[in-house]
Order: sequence, then structure tokens, then C-alpha cells
Amino acid sequence: MNRVERFYDKVLGILTNGELWINIGLGSVKIITIFVLSTIFLKIVKLALHNVFKVRQKAALRISERREATLLRLLDNVVTYVVYFIAIIMILDTLGVEVKAILAGAGIVGLAVGFGAQSLVKDIITGFFIIFEDQFSVGDYVRIGNFEGYVEEIGLRTTKIKSWTGEVHILPNGSINQVTNFSLNNSMAVVDVNIAYEGDIERAENVIRELLAELPAKYEDMVAAPELLGIQSFGQSEIVLRVICETKPMRHWFIARALRKEIKLRLDEHGIEIPFPRLVLYNRQEEAEPVQKTMKSNA
Repeated sequence: MNRVERFYDKVLGILTNGELWINIGLGSVKIITIFVLSTIFLKIVKLALHNVFKVRQKAALRISERREATLLRLLDNVVTYVVYFIAIIMILDTLGVEVKAILAGAGIVGLAVGFGAQSLVKDIITGFFIIFEDQFSVGDYVRIGNFEGYVEEIGLRTTKIKSWTGEVHILPNGSINQVTNFSLNNSMAVVDVNIAYEGDIERAENVIRELLAELPAKYEDMVAAPELLGIQSFGQSEIVLRVICETKPMRHWFIARALRKEIKLRLDEHGIEIPFPRLVLYNRQEEAEPVQKTMKSNA
């Protein structure tokens, strides 16, 4: 019973210690205040960054919109990490934890981990050079290895690519060895038009050229008027004419579909047929029968 009574007295002394509860209350208030202020400060800093980039959009000297979007996304992430790291340090200090000892120990541990986390360091260094050299930016359409799609996010460690079917691929920056960027320059739409051998090729070319001259006023994604190169190849039942058109970046697929539709409708208006596969049957039996009759007569 003596042990129970002593334990009971100890617990009762703790519960009735007014100074302890005051310290707990003040600590809780400080922690909540730190969390609220860090959240407000983070929103203010992000708002300021967005406003700075909006002002730069109106400046005479400015970087590309692609790079602005990438830098803005990256700065948002960096500011978030820094603010919350400082908030956690302040909360630990409020709880009476020796922050200086933790930081000193973290430096030693970080040095030891750095040797074992070489892939992480490689990811961060590669991510830095991707952004610094502007190899690709958020919104670009790229091909990295077996993955192809629009860049959703570029971080110091990973890059997110969203394919046209909706999948999001997360790639470590250190694994990015070769990148094909389709969004830096204008694209080229290529359309092949089949004309029957029996058709009038010169008339078909004139009809197509007249149509191509009208299309830039209809499609703003065309950088220049489409061009008819001429006969591309001879098929089994058709002559292939090739049409090319320079378009804005990544709009070549849309323009190619539009060209096919416009050319088909215009050829139909002028009665020019697009050929279909033809099959010619050759019956050898019909030639074999006369030969057999001749042989019988000679016998």
C-alpha cells in the first residue's frame, strides 16, 4: 500500500501543480501560434511570388512562359519546405528540445547518409541542371526513354510526365539521360493524298493548291500556308501526293486531321476519286484447255 499511496500522491501532485499546467497551456498556445503564423507567412510569400511573375509578364525583358511556370512551381515547393522546416525547429525549441544538438547531430548524420545516398544527390544535381539549362519546362511535350507526354511538374528530385491517356509517370531526375522536346520549335504536319492512276494528276494538284491557299485564314494554328510537294510515291492502285504544313508546337496532329478532311471534301466537289484497293483475277484454266485440244488433234 505504501507504494500505491506514494504513486497516488505523486500523480496527485502533478495534476494539482498549477505552474505545470500554465507551462503546458503557454506551450500549446506557442505551438498553435507558430503553426498559424507559418501558414499565413507561407501564403503571403507564395502570393508575392505569383505577383512578381505577373509583373514580369508585362516587362520588356522576360524569360519564356514555359520557364516562368517551371521556376514558379519550383519556388513554391522550396518555400514550403523551408517555412515548415523552420516551424518544426521552433516547435521543438518550445518543447524544450536541444535544437542546437539536433542540428549538430543532423550535420554529422547527413554527411554519413550523403555517401550512401549518392543516387539522391545525383537526382538533385540533375534536376538543378535541367532547370538551369532550360532543357524542358512545365507544359512541354517530351519523350524521356519509353515515356512520352506533357511535363506536369519538375522538382529537384523527380519529374512528373502525364501521357495523353492520363497516366502520370514519376521519373527520378538522375535517370534522365536523353530527352526529346517537341515544344521548343514549330511542328510539321504531313498528309499523304491518294489519287487513282486513271485520274487527272495535274487537275488534282491544281484543286489541292487552290484549297491550301485558303486554309491559313481558317486555321490559326498554321504558321504558313500548306505546301503540296508533288508525287511522293507510286502505290499498287494509287499515286501518292504529299502535303506538308508548318504549325505551332504540338498542333501538327490537329492540323493533319483538318487537312485530310478539307482535301477529301474538296476532291469530292470536283469529282476526283480517292482510289480503293482493286483485285484482278487471272484464270489459267482458260488458256490450258485450248492447248489440250490441240494436242489431241495432232495425236
